[in-house]
Amino acid sequence: MSLAFVFPGQGSQAYGMGRDLAEAFPVARETFQEIDDALGQKLSKLMFEGSLTELTMTANAQPALMAVSVAICRVLAKEGNFDLSRQVSLVAGHSLGEYSALTAAGSFDLPTAARLLRMRGDSMQKAVPAGDGAMAALLGADAEQARAICAASTMGEDGEEVVEVANDNGGGQVVISGDKAAVERAVEAAKAAGVKRAMLLPVSAPFHCSLMEPAARVMEEALAKAAMAHPAVPVVANVTAAPVSDPATIRDLLVKQVTGTVRWRECVAAMVAAGCTRFVEVGSGRVLTGLMKRNAPEAAAMAVNNPADIETFLRSL
Repeated sequence: MSLAFVFPGQGSQAYGMGRDLAEAFPVARETFQEIDDALGQKLSKLMFEGSLTELTMTANAQPALMAVSVAICRVLAKEGNFDLSRQVSLVAGHSLGEYSALTAAGSFDLPTAARLLRMRGDSMQKAVPAGDGAMAALLGADAEQARAICAASTMGEDGEEVVEVANDNGGGQVVISGDKAAVERAVEAAKAAGVKRAMLLPVSAPFHCSLMEPAARVMEEALAKAAMAHPAVPVVANVTAAPVSDPATIRDLLVKQVTGTVRWRECVAAMVAAGCTRFVEVGSGRVLTGLMKRNAPEAAAMAVNNPADIETFLRSL
């Protein structure tokens, strides 16, 4: 049974995330401390007992979600002698989860990944003035229909306004992103077109659209300086939905990912086509496990995000 590890993105953060891991496993505590030291911030304190509002801020949520994912991988290695390089065929992550996947596979060291994600969160937040951008979920739409709705909603009274497909999550779930007015027009157009549900999302910036170009330039410069090794197993990239192992190519794709569509539906299809029959979501929440049931109902899927899940997973091997 070929195994894939998948890593969640923003929206999977929760109050108290990682606290049970830190209490149960010394290696998890060490992981969180290493990230605190790299950022010069008690991010772990914010994760364990801070306000969800502050944790949800992009610059905090991104490194925090990676921290939990990597802590779990380290616990699996330490407590269960689990060897990702031998026992996992492919890894993939949703948006920021791609950095978690690369860190778990040994491409980035932990302090580098934490600093890159802090910079990614900061630069994405600053790319568009607060209130100017928006994102919306179209439930019951496919990517082709969503693209057509976006194309018909781009022109505003003052000329061109951006609205683009940000995430093709599959299972009838597409997220769009862009200028607030254009996104609002697209939501109304989707309702008129009979899309089951179209709603604005409570996000702080319009991620994964061309408005994020200033953030892409910041990340291009940061990634050019970041040390990166070949991943121990190939990573299925968000923007190509294809496995990649070459560090120079990975750098380029991570820059493109800032403005590009997260092709999650196709990423799952690529992993299934490569022979993956079992998917494990490593980190906070169970969002990707839910999507897996829609995108690959024939595959086995489970989430590993607490000590009990870790025990269950290790017993299942």
